[in-house]
Amino acid sequence: MIQLTGIQTKNSYSKELRMIEFYDEETKKRLVFLTNNMKLAASTIAAIYKSRWQIELFFKWIKQNLKIQSFLGTSKNAVMTQIWVAMSYYLLLTYIKYQTKYAHSLLTLSRLIRETLFERKNLIDILALKPERLLAVQDDTIQGALF
Repeated sequence: MIQLTGIQTKNSYSKELRMIEFYDEETKKRLVFLTNNMKLAASTIAAIYKSRWQIELFFKWIKQNLKIQSFLGTSKNAVMTQIWVAMSYYLLLTYIKYQTKYAHSLLTLSRLIRETLFERKNLIDILALKPERLLAVQDDTIQGALF
C-alpha cells in the first residue's frame, strides 16, 4: 500500500493506492502497476493492464497503418464500421501488393490508387510505373467524357 506524497499528485488523489509488481516472462521485464482496486488478485490486475496495453498497441497500429485521423461517428457501430472499412482497404492493398509483387511501400501504393482512382487505367499498368513517372503519364481519353 502506498500514498502519493507529491504536492500535485496528493491533491489529485489523496487516498491509499495499491502497488503491484509483476514479472512478465514473455518480455523478461518487471512491471509496476498502481491501482485503487483492493479486492482483485495481483495477477488479475496485471492481466487487465496487459490487455489494456494490447488495446493501446492496436489503436497505435490503426493510427499508423489505417490512416484514421478521427472517427466520423461516436456510436459503437460507427466506430466499428469505420475500422472495418479501413482494415478492408488495408488488406486489399496488401493483397494487391503481394499478388503483383509491387516493389514499393503500401503508402506509395495507396497514393497511386488515390491519384488514379477515377481514371480508366489498368491497375497492372499503373503498378508497373515508378511512382515519380506516374505524373508524367498522359491521361487516356475517357469514352463519354465531356470537354
